[in-house]
Amino acid sequence: MSFSSEVKKELSHAPMENEHDCAAEIAGFITFGGEIHLTEAGNLDILFRSENSVVAERFIALNQKLGFVVEQGKMPHDYLVIGEKSKMHLLKLCGFMDNLGRLVEEEEIFENTLLQNNTCQRAFLRGAFLACGSITDPEKNYHFEITCNSETIACMLKDQMEFFGLEAKIVLRKKYYVVYMKEGSMISEMLAIMEGHISKLNFENIRIFKDVRNVVNRRVNCETANINKTVSAARKQIEDIEYIEKTIGLKGLPESLRAIASARLEEPSATLKELGERLQPPVGKSGVNHRLRKISQIAQELRDK
Repeated sequence: MSFSSEVKKELSHAPMENEHDCAAEIAGFITFGGEIHLTEAGNLDILFRSENSVVAERFIALNQKLGFVVEQGKMPHDYLVIGEKSKMHLLKLCGFMDNLGRLVEEEEIFENTLLQNNTCQRAFLRGAFLACGSITDPEKNYHFEITCNSETIACMLKDQMEFFGLEAKIVLRKKYYVVYMKEGSMISEMLAIMEGHISKLNFENIRIFKDVRNVVNRRVNCETANINKTVSAARKQIEDIEYIEKTIGLKGLPESLRAIASARLEEPSATLKELGERLQPPVGKSGVNHRLRKISQIAQELRDK
């Protein structure tokens, strides 16, 4: 089972505590994964469509909690609310219809009194994600998104997420507008807002493991680079010393340079500190580095001649 499926499975078992929260979640389902339209007979149809059986069961259970009946539609994965009076009641309860029986405009969906309550906003976001959301396995990448049918809905959803301090972005993908987040901490907070607390813990555990692994990898890479740099420098120093030995001989060097040259030839892998400790009297790292640079300069002058 994918991480996204595991999250939806957990969210589908969130408590259905009161009427307003259930109605808000149903509103999220219908806004992002449903349709409200007139039939040829002049009646209203409330349709929800989902290929995820867990999500469909959640939609049915929410309606049953409020006393509404949902049955399988004519097409696979279609679910219809039945009963003309109950449909009107549901639409008014979810904020899709005003008291005069008129369907509201898209931009008014988020402005109804139902979504002014904090817990109802959380339930609405949960319904939106269950209907049309997905989250990438955090082992691979950090990505959370909800697909919207229109730019208006996408902008309103983004505003609602920002109410909770979440920084979301919108991108047009084919004919759909996608509200998404790529920041791990934001996605983790979103899981908590939707009441996916176990999913949040799992997400955070993976984040922590990845962060530790990245820190270790950076340190190993840094140490490896330093070792390679040290080995490369030592190899160059030995080449310079051997070149001097073949041309003018090490006896042609001043005593201080001859001593450090001999020490380097005897200890090809020694650090500057270790080379300095071999000398009598001992010399610090800066002194050793200065002498080796002088040897390199002499070798280069000999090569130029």
